[in-house]
Amino acid sequence: MVEKIIILDFGSQVTQLIGRRLRELNVYCEIYPFNKIPVLDESVKGVILSGSPCSVRDANAPQVDLSLFRGRLPLLGICYGAQYMAHTGGGKVEASNTREYGRAMLKVVADSPLLKGVSKETQVWMSHGDSISALPAGAQVIASTADVTNAAFQFAGEPTFAVQFHPEVYHTAEGSRMLANFALDICGCAGNWTPDSFIETTVASLRKQIGDERVILGLSGGVDSTVAGVLLNKAIGSQLTCIFVNNGLLRKNEFEDVLTSYHDMGLNVIGADASKEFLAALAGVTEPEAKRKIIGRLFVETFDKYAKQIENARWLAQGTIYPDVIESAGIEGIASKIKSHHNVGGLPKEMNLKIVEPLRMLFKDEVRRVGRALGIKEELVGRHPFPGPSLAIRIIGDITEEKLRILREADDIFIRGLRSYDCTGMGFPSASDPRIMATNLYDAIWQAGVILLPVKSVGVMGDERTYENPVALRAVVSTDAMTADWFPFPYDFLRDVSNEIIRKVRGVNRVVYDITSKPPGTIEWE
Repeated sequence: MVEKIIILDFGSQVTQLIGRRLRELNVYCEIYPFNKIPVLDESVKGVILSGSPCSVRDANAPQVDLSLFRGRLPLLGICYGAQYMAHTGGGKVEASNTREYGRAMLKVVADSPLLKGVSKETQVWMSHGDSISALPAGAQVIASTADVTNAAFQFAGEPTFAVQFHPEVYHTAEGSRMLANFALDICGCAGNWTPDSFIETTVASLRKQIGDERVILGLSGGVDSTVAGVLLNKAIGSQLTCIFVNNGLLRKNEFEDVLTSYHDMGLNVIGADASKEFLAALAGVTEPEAKRKIIGRLFVETFDKYAKQIENARWLAQGTIYPDVIESAGIEGIASKIKSHHNVGGLPKEMNLKIVEPLRMLFKDEVRRVGRALGIKEELVGRHPFPGPSLAIRIIGDITEEKLRILREADDIFIRGLRSYDCTGMGFPSASDPRIMATNLYDAIWQAGVILLPVKSVGVMGDERTYENPVALRAVVSTDAMTADWFPFPYDFLRDVSNEIIRKVRGVNRVVYDITSKPPGTIEWE
């Protein structure tokens, strides 16, 4: 039985970061809505209460029965979780005169196992409008800031701790140390949950779950479905059949190149070329959501058509990962659903297949770590996310073969340029593993692509006047795509890639770079 820490989510937008930080310590954890507490069996080593956009003073504030685990298991309250413990324990939580948001200097004022090895003064990140003005009985303050006396406290005689700041965010300088103290020392977790151990236990679990039945997997070329395919292939071999649909909207040579890579890995893959059907259905369609619906419907129909040709298939495998599960669940009335992910449901009920999701408890960076442990080539493991509707949402307006040609050529130049630019020593961390430094720009970026704009501009090439399309380059850094910053390219890279696109791609006479972060923008334009 895998030991774990349970994180109860009160609606904070950074709850996932708590899980990510614990996983980086090789400690397995699971996130649940505060009102859906799982069975607390012997595998559970501790509980963490997350932050929340709510105030504990609100009449409809989220509540949980702390007696279910307080005193039985180590407990850590973060921000709202800390205020909730104080409020329900007889302390006092009041609205602050000024909302404390951003960096603050924390001063340790008492010894505590939670703060072992933490500097006497250290930077933390605050984000709250309420403040704990009086601690409950039995609680002792262990750290303060200039504005918050009770910034961290613990209860005498029990492993119960609370912090009003966010140790999970990168801006809290020693937050990982605090979480390590809680998970490894206070909870006693072994810290042995590694990619190799995940592979070993998952392969055994898949064999038991699937038995001798056949499985169908839809491959996309992305890291999630690729790792799911290789993991399943390791578990059940020839019982797995993969389907890779060509929707006519893929990048230059992508269908052929990805199929070759999959065959080289020993996967049984069917290449389903439905490009003509997709492009015909999209002709004249300009509205983004209409494009998505057409593409989604045709993908399902195409996948269903080929899946029916596989005899005795009983299982449908999907590359669902943990953020998909968390975001699709949401917390009604508190945190709105960020998205309804295409992997969580969405295929016809009449297919009558059971679902298997071997990666559903992994974050994206963990999927990549498992992929590397499985021996998958780095060019696939480190591949940027690519939107499900493919290039359809990077062409603003209607889709034509000519526009696809222009976009594919410009995109190919941009992506090849990223891969070939040596950025060793420039201080860019790898987007897929921040613990190492990137040696080329592609590896330093979370997601990149080109957008074809629906306007034309005047230009001059040689002695001739041109009137052609501009393209926009887009490149962002992120950890989970919920927020993203534009990438600070070296000027010589922008100069060279712009010149090459304009010289080589007929139909383009201007290149711009999108320097909008998310929020307020989104990563894709549609």
